[in-house]
Amino acid sequence: MTRLLASTALLLALAGPALAQATDTYTPDPNAREGGSITITYKDDVSTLDPAIGYDWQNWSMIKSIFDGLMDYVPGTTDLRPGLAESYEISEDGLTYTFHLRPGVKFHNGREMTSEDVVYSLNRVTDPETQSPGAGFFGAIEGYDAQIAGEAEGLSGVTAPDPQTVQIKLSRPDATFLHLMALNFSYVVPREAVEEFGADFGRNPVGTGAYKLAEWTLGQRLVFEKNPDYWTPGVPYLDQITFEIGQEPVVALLRLQNGEVDIPGDGIPPAKFQEVMSDPAQAERVVQGGQLQTGYVTMNVTQPPFDNADVRHAVNMAINKDRIVQIINGRAIPANQPLPPSMPGYTQDYEGYAYDPEGAKALLAQAGFADGFETELYVMNTDPNPRIAQAIQQDLAAIGIDASIQALAQANVIEAGGAGTAPMIWSGGMAWIADFPDPANFYYPILGCAGAEPGGWNWAKYCNEELDAQAAQADSISDPARSAERLQMWSDIYMKVMEDAPWAPVFNEERFTMKSPRMGGADNLYVDPVSIPVNYDYVYVTE
Repeated sequence: MTRLLASTALLLALAGPALAQATDTYTPDPNAREGGSITITYKDDVSTLDPAIGYDWQNWSMIKSIFDGLMDYVPGTTDLRPGLAESYEISEDGLTYTFHLRPGVKFHNGREMTSEDVVYSLNRVTDPETQSPGAGFFGAIEGYDAQIAGEAEGLSGVTAPDPQTVQIKLSRPDATFLHLMALNFSYVVPREAVEEFGADFGRNPVGTGAYKLAEWTLGQRLVFEKNPDYWTPGVPYLDQITFEIGQEPVVALLRLQNGEVDIPGDGIPPAKFQEVMSDPAQAERVVQGGQLQTGYVTMNVTQPPFDNADVRHAVNMAINKDRIVQIINGRAIPANQPLPPSMPGYTQDYEGYAYDPEGAKALLAQAGFADGFETELYVMNTDPNPRIAQAIQQDLAAIGIDASIQALAQANVIEAGGAGTAPMIWSGGMAWIADFPDPANFYYPILGCAGAEPGGWNWAKYCNEELDAQAAQADSISDPARSAERLQMWSDIYMKVMEDAPWAPVFNEERFTMKSPRMGGADNLYVDPVSIPVNYDYVYVTE
């Protein structure tokens, strides 16, 4: 085995032009002030803080502040760096990863973390009983298939040779594996806390992160307190974060303007966007950032009539994407494929399905639905998503599809999608934002067969085993010299997905947020690409 620094290992572990920068250190902000507290608002309550389960934009950054993984990212970037692993080694064949843990890292309950905790955490997330939406990410680890099939307990490829060492063996090379060790699904949890709280662990989280949960009053607030034993010196800066629940976005904005709120968690209400941007004092506090995001409509391919490809093609042709972009004040561009334009593997010359209501009607007739049909469109109930759903509803009605809107809290929509009970879902507010800058991330959890399992995020329940095999072949290419070949393979996969059309891609959105005048820290921490929406560990107050 060859010992590698983190930045060097990335050159072997990734195969694409979006290679992480050769950076594994972070220089603290010299202007940072320690202490103080901030208030953040959300309309809906948080569903869970269990890293094996939680996977929406609202709880993502909260979970990241409570837990840690073997790998991490330089704050505000997509550059990988070591996390709980102080160093690691990769075998010459790319199949064995050996991680050496940082000594002295403690859980919030005071116990020191060991390699057995890492083994337990990975076994737990891939245990079918956990029903983790991220289990499919770990399909390359030896023993995954046997565990998923119920033929084995735990992953045979994950072992702890000693208390400070974790060894992970893969059944095939995986060009994204180091990124997976930075995902919340691989965050380390203590067995005793999980066993103590059982199904309620998500409301009583215990991790190694920069903050620990001090209070959770359902429907009212969550309070995070600084972890004085955090393993990164000087972090976090804040003593306390309060998340106030039940705040309508318009009210939250007003409270921000009155100095009562520091970050409106649901962002700038679309109805107030132009007003905010036209006021120099408010616009100065707006933070804008690009994101690897796609908003889409899923169609459950296991349910008639969406088991018919012509029907799915017709839905793609019925949606007026330009009009929907106008609803959100032009804060996006129309999408024509699952990947966003800035993602490696995006097919530049693909035009997608043109807006063509008459052609869509003809396809419905060809499929045997000349008189249309009735269905349901699920949507998250936070503005502007219901208005977007209404626009989609009108577009569908124009070709004879009567879609009743089911506007629910985010957690309820996610539950219906995972259970496969929602015929159609507008993904807005839950739309896919890349976990890491690689085309594989837009496939396995939301289009691959593993994600179609109960509880998964593949809400279309689309499973093409041939494409799964092609995806595995693409990700077995870990030679940077073959990066173009790998990306072409991913492009071909997504073109086949669009031919099957389990989705109707709608737009690729920019991210806008606001902060109070007293908030400090670099802007990219407020639109952090992997700590959506905010990297709380590194922001601070200036007064």
